[in-house]
Amino acid sequence: MQQQEFASQLAVEGYDEVLTKTMPAGPEVPAHTHPFAVKALVIDGTITLGVAGQRTDYKAGDVFTMAPGCEHTEWYGDTGVTYVVGRRHG
Repeated sequence: MQQQEFASQLAVEGYDEVLTKTMPAGPEVPAHTHPFAVKALVIDGTITLGVAGQRTDYKAGDVFTMAPGCEHTEWYGDTGVTYVVGRRHG
């Protein structure tokens, strides 16, 4: 899926904030939550999310979602990650 098509889909689904983020490689981000729903498309690199003791890798072309308040860890791979992310508040 192309970035623009994904961003348009996010708007239709009610995501009120759309960002393109690039995160550098580094240590795992400790467990935390967000007060908003997330839906993201990985553009480049890899992100590993740890939820409920299970780690899942997402690479270019993969989409992941997360409910508000979902406790998770993040690791941005050996080369970092770039992704388009929608956030739905409220």
